[in-house]
Amino acid sequence: METIDTSIPQLKLVGQGNSEGNDANMEDFRQQVDEMSSKVDKLEQRLNEVEQFYSGSNKKQVNTPKGSSATKEKEKEKYLANFKKRQQDASRREAAAAKRMQELIRQFGTILRQITQHKWSGPFMQPVDVVGLGLHDYFEVIEKPMDFCTIKNKMEAKDGSGYKNVREICADVRLIFKNAMKYNNERDDVHVMAKTLLAKFEEKWLQLLPKVDEEEKRRKEEETEAQFDMQLAQEAAHAKMARDLRNELDEVDIYLEELREMVLQKCRKMSTEEKRKLWAALTQLDPDDLNKALLIVAQNNPCFQATAEEVELDIDAQSESTLWKLKFFVKEALQVQGKTAVGMADNNHNENNKRKREICDALAKTSQKRSKKLP
Repeated sequence: METIDTSIPQLKLVGQGNSEGNDANMEDFRQQVDEMSSKVDKLEQRLNEVEQFYSGSNKKQVNTPKGSSATKEKEKEKYLANFKKRQQDASRREAAAAKRMQELIRQFGTILRQITQHKWSGPFMQPVDVVGLGLHDYFEVIEKPMDFCTIKNKMEAKDGSGYKNVREICADVRLIFKNAMKYNNERDDVHVMAKTLLAKFEEKWLQLLPKVDEEEKRRKEEETEAQFDMQLAQEAAHAKMARDLRNELDEVDIYLEELREMVLQKCRKMSTEEKRKLWAALTQLDPDDLNKALLIVAQNNPCFQATAEEVELDIDAQSESTLWKLKFFVKEALQVQGKTAVGMADNNHNENNKRKREICDALAKTSQKRSKKLP
């Protein structure tokens, strides 16, 4: 069976006598194609970014109020309504939270002064003099030494290395006394002093703890709200990006169609031999691709009934642009068809080829009619 020539024809511009004009037109076309390819690459990158965002947001959702879908949607609408106002108030809320934390630290400082002013606080005010006291195994027993002077310096640090919250300070205060109790025997004075001061500290810490818990709960709620606001902002930004991408892709489709039409208009006239090969190649298409090929004909010929029971196609009556569209389509379809045909079973062969036989029979009838018209 004869097949279509799969090589892409060399484009020749109308009016071949003016080679300089043709060269200029071709160079202009190449430049347009390069610009469009670059734009498509950028659009693809943005599209991947949008896809990755929505793929990630589906896997990881921010905690939202429990309840039905309708309730969650109402809560989301409520968040959206106040979104801009919350964005404007974000810096103010952050400043207020920092101020509240500073107040807690100030109150904790009062507890520290009461402990450090105790008559037994002396051994814990400065770092342990390991060398002076001959405590050669101290660092083998104690992993993280701590003292009140170190705590004070860290509380006053301005370089970002200071304490972030009150619980961090509380942990270091406990560490001072627990280190002393760990290294010294229960009957040693330092052990007894550390145990006594730790008990006094825990008593005073319990008085401040409700305020700490309340502030932490409030801070957690604000962080959850801020996280949800951030997600809404990202969703809005990516939704806008998706809309812009859709519009730009529509523009790309229109522009590519214009380029394709320009190329087809400037293609050389198809020879009789090429039309014959094109005709033969149409009969090799599978039913789906054959229907698509007929739709290509119908695009430039509204009167052509591509989905009729019996189709009559006069290849000589088609425009040059339609012929070249068919040639390009058939070339690609046969290549794909050849790859997918390898290893495929021949199940339901008669049913799958029913439409193909009908169209091929109709094409044969048309060919016979054309032969009768020839002198």
